[in-house]
Amino acid sequence: MYVDDVLALVPSMPGRRVLLGLAGAPAAGKSTLARAMVEAVDARLGAGTAAYVPMDGFHLSNAQLDRLGLRGRKGAPETFDVDGYVHLLRRLRSRQAGTVYAPDFDRALDEPVAAGISVPPQARLVVTEGNYLADDAAGWHEVRDLLDELWFVETDPAVREERLLARHVTGGRTEAEARAFIEASERPNALRVESTRSACTRVVRPDGVSGAPR
Repeated sequence: MYVDDVLALVPSMPGRRVLLGLAGAPAAGKSTLARAMVEAVDARLGAGTAAYVPMDGFHLSNAQLDRLGLRGRKGAPETFDVDGYVHLLRRLRSRQAGTVYAPDFDRALDEPVAAGISVPPQARLVVTEGNYLADDAAGWHEVRDLLDELWFVETDPAVREERLLARHVTGGRTEAEARAFIEASERPNALRVESTRSACTRVVRPDGVSGAPR
């Protein structure tokens, strides 16, 4: 899982922190890869050296999406609190004293969870992942400048859609409802994310194969 490459990013001097971003389409394997990277770094350099912070923690709540009429577009850029995400990245870069708390996302509830993640002060590497880390839209364009590295996670589209179907059915949708949501929302979102591939510094796959953006 690119362990040596990730270890090379970890600052050797105390007081420095590197932010690695993983962009990619829905169900590309970003969170699985990010967690594996953090576990590998901690296993090699000690617990708390690395931390995982997902962009998904900044989903708007379902109540807010209903209020805004965006529930059917959940997962699109406008259904996230991008300003909150950018603010968190700035805090993480600043190495403020003390623990930094970040929201997580509970797939069983399909809702964000406040302060579900803690980033300890000794963390020298933060791996963050999400769909729109390389996007140019208002607000999102600030994300890239706050990351030291931005990698694109690529997975076969058919595999991704199988994962999405299973994810939505597990979440309570019927198979027909899940397929309709994938068609109406997930595919357009994936196409948008794919268009940002060239803005990333490297392309990686969960199976360990990597290459250059094209």
